[in-house]
Amino acid sequence: MAVSTPAPVDDTGAAPVAPGAEAARRQLWRSRLYKLDVKASPYAYVAPFFVLFFAFGLFPLLYTAYVSLHNVDLGAPEQQAWVGMANYTRLLHDQFFWNALRNTFTLGVLSTVPQLIIALGLAHLLNYRLRGRTLFRVSVLMPYVTSTAAATIVFAELFGRDYGFINWALGHVGIGHIDWESGRWTSQIALSTIVTWRWTGYNALIYLAAMQAIPTDLYAAAACDGAGRWQLFRHITVPSLRPAIVFTVVVSTIGATQLFGEPLLFGGVSGHLGGANHQYQTLGLYLYDQGWFNFHLGRAAAVAWAMFLIIVILVVVNFLLARRIRSAS
Repeated sequence: MAVSTPAPVDDTGAAPVAPGAEAARRQLWRSRLYKLDVKASPYAYVAPFFVLFFAFGLFPLLYTAYVSLHNVDLGAPEQQAWVGMANYTRLLHDQFFWNALRNTFTLGVLSTVPQLIIALGLAHLLNYRLRGRTLFRVSVLMPYVTSTAAATIVFAELFGRDYGFINWALGHVGIGHIDWESGRWTSQIALSTIVTWRWTGYNALIYLAAMQAIPTDLYAAAACDGAGRWQLFRHITVPSLRPAIVFTVVVSTIGATQLFGEPLLFGGVSGHLGGANHQYQTLGLYLYDQGWFNFHLGRAAAVAWAMFLIIVILVVVNFLLARRIRSAS
């Protein structure tokens, strides 16, 4: 009768594992780690974005909505009294809110329309083979990278009533000195000039990038049919730029609705009021005035949410108009 030999044991008394079993165990462990890496790595890579978004995007948005339903004083933010929709209904009866909304709309039109038209023309010129075109492209972008404070202070001096360069130049053509800051339309023209100067180059480079993606065969075929430069621009360039134009219109609309730094610095001491008579007070300045000068954080939060809803409505309107134009063509 055969007697089975017991497996050798080590110093600890445990039977040693066969080399093949140990390799299989390691292979199984590596396979599990690989599967976990494949499944979890994408979430780990995108996790920082969502953490930052929840911390600095979603949470402030929801907390602002919460504050807008309460009466909160800046001096005692922990003391909050529920008021429901009272802060919103108050906006509907506040003449300064409607004045700020009207000023925001007019400033948006005065700054957005010229800058997009000028940007389209600049992009069309930069798209040609010019000597030193790289220098021109960098020069066009320089106003965009300039500080808002620096640009506004310089333009405020240029539009100065007594010693401004603009009034000096107008005096040479027989136009008297204009008090740019005190008038409603004059102040808004001055502010729209600052915004147009800063953002035209940014939009021009977007249009230029879109132009360079247009197939050259389209231009060659149209030129063979006798089309001139204006016809090429009108019937090929502009239709091909429609997505880029929609993008710049939406971004410019959002920026105009949130206009804050330029009018704040342009008015000096009364900048938060948008001038002595609120002649250029925007929604951003009205929010700032309510929260940090009148100490009504609940009302300021209601203004913030009103701005958010206005931006959403404007973006939807732009999208519907763009889709109708696309379907009509």
